[in-house]
Amino acid sequence: MVKERRKEVRLVPNWVRQSVTVGLILTVVLCTIPVVLSPQPLTWNLEDVPTATLPKKKVESEDEIAMPSSQWDKEREIKLLRGDGTVDILNMEEYLWGVVAAEMPASFHVEALKAQAVAARTYTATKQESLKHENGMLCDDSTCCQAYVDREVAVARWGLEAKGYIEKIQTAVAMTDSLGILYEDEPIEALFFASAAGQTVDAVEVWGNSVDYLVGVDSPEGTEVPNYHSEVTLKKSEVERIILEKYPGSNLGKDFTQWIGDVSHTSSGSVSSLNVGGVVLTGGQVRTLFGLRSASFTYKWEGETLIFDVTGHGHGVGMSQYGANTMAKEGNTFQEILTWYYTGTEVKSMWGAG
Repeated sequence: MVKERRKEVRLVPNWVRQSVTVGLILTVVLCTIPVVLSPQPLTWNLEDVPTATLPKKKVESEDEIAMPSSQWDKEREIKLLRGDGTVDILNMEEYLWGVVAAEMPASFHVEALKAQAVAARTYTATKQESLKHENGMLCDDSTCCQAYVDREVAVARWGLEAKGYIEKIQTAVAMTDSLGILYEDEPIEALFFASAAGQTVDAVEVWGNSVDYLVGVDSPEGTEVPNYHSEVTLKKSEVERIILEKYPGSNLGKDFTQWIGDVSHTSSGSVSSLNVGGVVLTGGQVRTLFGLRSASFTYKWEGETLIFDVTGHGHGVGMSQYGANTMAKEGNTFQEILTWYYTGTEVKSMWGAG
């Protein structure tokens, strides 16, 4: 007798059946969604891909820099006689840019640079009228007219600071367009120099001619003045050679400590005159003779060595450039700086609209 095999039936709990059912439903729904939402095959359209805009490079070329420009100065022609004998034709704006860049540190406060631009423009106007060179030309020699530097030379010298300095000087020239320093409605001889020994000097005490607007005033020199105090040392043999080469008739006795003496001073304290080997020289002549930075000096012999202690730099008449920078940093405008250093003057347009 064959026994009948019984099937073993295991009962599945209700919670399991329910879970399976829910899972099947979710699977169907999820598989159906892409078909409903995307009846077409999913593809990338490159035109729809967002793109980034790269930031523009910093302006490197001077031609790309938007800077203020002069109106009236551009109408004035300058003939610039160069050291090699060639002549450049510039307008006043171009010329003044090169003068300011050559005559004053571009790192100075913009109000000081403006003061320099106005002084240089005024000086240019009086030089053109004096016809020092043929056909009203100006030269680029600072000992004759004014120093001048080509833009590419200045830019190379300034290095990484070039862009900012270009803009500062351009602003100084353009924002003072046509302005000059006038005394009794006439352009003045706007002399300037590097740094004073605390006070500028009357023109009469330097050159013997009294000029109403070139009188001594206090000058607040800053601590940043390079070589504000300097020293020149010369051996006795050097002193003798220098004096006799320039003044062959000088009386240099055996006592070398008496070769120079009888010093007198200006009201500002600089040397007015000094007896050198029996020849009475002005402080400026002594400065040139011994290569001193200014006529504000003292001297002494130490053994057979002559020592000059010098303060400041330049002839001392008119506007001190470092003093102007200090005044600018203290909040003074370029007009206030100019009317301080040039007594009794006013700043007005020389060829503009007024």
